[in-house]
Amino acid sequence: MNQRNEDLTTGPIIQKLLRFALPLLLGTLVQQLYSTVDLIFVGNVIDKTASAAIGASTLLITCLIGFFGGLAVGAGVVIAQSWGERDTDKLRRAIGNTAALALAGGVVLALLGWLLAPGYLRLIRTPEEIRANAEAYLRIYFLSLPSIVAYNFGAGMLRALGDSKNPLLAQLVGGLVNVAADWLLLRVLANGVVGVAWASLFSQTVAAALVARKLCRLDNAFALRLRGIRFDPALLKKTVAIGLPAGAQALVITLSNVVVQAHINAFGADAIAAFTAYFKVELIIYLPIMALGQAIMTFSGQNCGAGQFARIRRGTRDCLLISLGLTAILSAVSLLFGGALFRLFIKEPSVIALGRQIIAVTFPYYVLYPVHQILGDSLRGQGKTKVPMLIVLLNLCLIRSALLFWIVPHTRSIQSVAASYPVTWGLTALGMCVYYCSENGLISKRKRQN
Repeated sequence: MNQRNEDLTTGPIIQKLLRFALPLLLGTLVQQLYSTVDLIFVGNVIDKTASAAIGASTLLITCLIGFFGGLAVGAGVVIAQSWGERDTDKLRRAIGNTAALALAGGVVLALLGWLLAPGYLRLIRTPEEIRANAEAYLRIYFLSLPSIVAYNFGAGMLRALGDSKNPLLAQLVGGLVNVAADWLLLRVLANGVVGVAWASLFSQTVAAALVARKLCRLDNAFALRLRGIRFDPALLKKTVAIGLPAGAQALVITLSNVVVQAHINAFGADAIAAFTAYFKVELIIYLPIMALGQAIMTFSGQNCGAGQFARIRRGTRDCLLISLGLTAILSAVSLLFGGALFRLFIKEPSVIALGRQIIAVTFPYYVLYPVHQILGDSLRGQGKTKVPMLIVLLNLCLIRSALLFWIVPHTRSIQSVAASYPVTWGLTALGMCVYYCSENGLISKRKRQN
């Protein structure tokens, strides 16, 4: 096996988790900065209607990518477990199978997105004054979906092998291309919202190409080869069995966010722009949680393949404690400097004021989020995705949607939309704790019996 990749089955747990998670955090931050930079350019070069147009467009993109992102989770778990088992033949076939799934998925996404764009914007009641810009942005952005899917699957494969650094380097290069393209297309050529979509296409394609190059340069025993890109029936079945619940979860959560977006849209362009900026501001808190979640999922996958369940439990505990402490600190800092953070994305004082009202409702309770994220990702790394999916869908989709339909018509306030988030975070965390503790007890019992 290539020892340049991180072996998470041995050595000090906290040190290895943090060393693996830091490039994940930076890489995810750079990837998120693509759209963040887009909003900064749009909010300062054009106007709030252009920001709202991008905000109204992104949920459909997230919905489609999220489903295949769930399949990528399944592929990553299969690869991580194969790495833990030290089975190079299975690892080689898993990498070829994942590459085939990524290529097919990217093409399907691009076609679906192109067809669904106009109807989607009407469905969520996008205001007429931003609909033309939103549709133009979506139509071009969908051309970049094959590259986005290829990068996410490729980066997932490298991370499952213990390499979180090369996906980061690919995103850094792509991020620089994105900034340069935004500046050229918006500042110099004045292409408006359409220019933002073209910038995304250029940058994501560069990042995908760099990740593919690294996969081709892995150890010869399991490196990606053109002739090896094919579906393996047994591994595809296992990948789908693990990844489909995660993909369905991402899809349904995003569809529930469409319900949220429809309620936001009813408050007008200022509310849309405020929530669009809010979802960028909260990345300061969310991204470290997601990076630690990805780290514990890879950690659990490798150790599950190696049969080290006690190490999985210790790693999950340490990862959760780190995530809780970091989230508490970042939430407090973000609340303190909320106005300045919103001014990065929007200039209108009325929109900034709405944004500060939103974070006053959500950020004090953000410590609930890492509980279900870390525990859920630890379970997913072991291939247990169905029950975590059901817990998330029940709370973040059904209960959240019910709350919105019940509260918003009575209060008619933007704070009531925001309040649906911490309530359902808490319920999800409770459900995940119960299931994780149940599974932890069953693992201990099996070990004693053996």
